[in-house]
Amino acid sequence: MVSAILKEIELQRDYLEGAELGSVYFGGGTPSLLEIGDLEQIFEKIYALHRVAVDAEITLEANPDDLSREKLAGLRTYTPVNRLSIGIQSFRDEDLRWMNRAHTALHARECLGDALSAGFDDLTIDLIYGSPTTSDAQWSENLNIAFDYGIPHLSCYCLTVEEGTALGAFVRKGLQPPVEEEKAARQLEYLMLTAGQRGYEHYEISNFALPGRYARHNSSYWLADHYLGVGPSAHSFNGIGRQWNIANNALYIKSIEAGKLPFEQEILSPAQRYNEYVMTSLRTIWGTDLDKIRTMGEGFAHHFVSLVERFVRSGAVEFTEGKYRLTRAGKLLADGIASELFMTG
Repeated sequence: MVSAILKEIELQRDYLEGAELGSVYFGGGTPSLLEIGDLEQIFEKIYALHRVAVDAEITLEANPDDLSREKLAGLRTYTPVNRLSIGIQSFRDEDLRWMNRAHTALHARECLGDALSAGFDDLTIDLIYGSPTTSDAQWSENLNIAFDYGIPHLSCYCLTVEEGTALGAFVRKGLQPPVEEEKAARQLEYLMLTAGQRGYEHYEISNFALPGRYARHNSSYWLADHYLGVGPSAHSFNGIGRQWNIANNALYIKSIEAGKLPFEQEILSPAQRYNEYVMTSLRTIWGTDLDKIRTMGEGFAHHFVSLVERFVRSGAVEFTEGKYRLTRAGKLLADGIASELFMTG
């Protein structure tokens, strides 16, 4: 797999047309399983073929049980990784067992302590709310633990039940309870309130950061910057279209070894570009810029304004300085509001 990734980096070297890289993100799957030597090879290839900014944000996604003290020391010593994204999910064993996570609450705490001791002060952690095993009081406790560690960035996601997953099958058969939407909404409201009181900025629906600690990599997706994804299932975007690699590991490796890029591609229509911009921008602190929509065509601007006004009147959206932004009440309905503003047909 590592050899195939190195080869794909070569095959895709011109995709970003020589642009300087402001961020590199090792994520999707569990890249923390890679040995330090594997990561060194990949970084060597990236730096050989691309211009990487001196202050680039370089993130490794990891599970707590993969980050031993030895692994953390190796990352600090032998790689340019300067940020960790750790899938904590919860600081409660009952939640973690229900989510079928391999780590325990003790692992989670030890991992954070070890990461901070190793010098990784640029941390983000994932937390899940809305789980049947997490009461409002327990969600408050989870957040307080994260705040007490001084974690500068939190990514908090509502539990979702996807079709085709084990959890989806259990819920459909009545073996597990469905997500309680009212409880999930309460926990999101509490999250927004308490994070704000602790000085965090709610800069995207699921993301909270202390001032100046926004995730640069994730922000690039929401701001429609161009990016290159390498590896099975990886997605890329160049402003005109998207492409995504096949998910099957064996077929991916076989194709790359033959010198072929195993991806599918979609050129975005003007309506698709408009819909994507509305969907991503409305979720953020930067909001949806009416002038930017006008550059796509006056028809799109007229369509957007004619539909967004009812959300402004209801208090779900506010309009300031030429930007439309979700209010706190609107953030509870973000996906629904965005879909109502889409161009269809």
